[in-house]
Amino acid sequence: MERWKELCVKYEEIIAYLIVGVLNTLVSWAAWFLCAYTVLDAGVVWQNVALSVISWVVGVVFGYVMNRKYVFKSKEPDVMKEFLQFSGGRVSTWALDAVMMVLMVNLLSINEAFSKVFVSVLVMIGNYLISKLFVFKKKANPAGEA
Repeated sequence: MERWKELCVKYEEIIAYLIVGVLNTLVSWAAWFLCAYTVLDAGVVWQNVALSVISWVVGVVFGYVMNRKYVFKSKEPDVMKEFLQFSGGRVSTWALDAVMMVLMVNLLSINEAFSKVFVSVLVMIGNYLISKLFVFKKKANPAGEA
């Protein structure tokens, strides 16, 4: 049991990131389904696109708040700058997703289900690295400060 606690403390950030990621997916899907079954029709092309945009925006906003507070515990006072960086990172991994899916499925004829799972793992890793290294990076404290 003690070893389990040590591992949880050691990997707290990654565990929190995975939990937030699952919640984020559920919130994004909930936004899509709520809109799809109330005000929009996925059978109409422009409304299908609108559903994707709405679920992505809801996911990014929810993801930012949860990652800021629970995963990376950011104290950055410029929330708008940080949110724009976070959103930019998510746009870049969305583009990675789109390009990789076309490459794998359409050009290399790799099974679409396998491709989606593989690309989703790449996107998740990319999102984590962008968030950790660029968006929520810890600032070095001047000598002597706690």
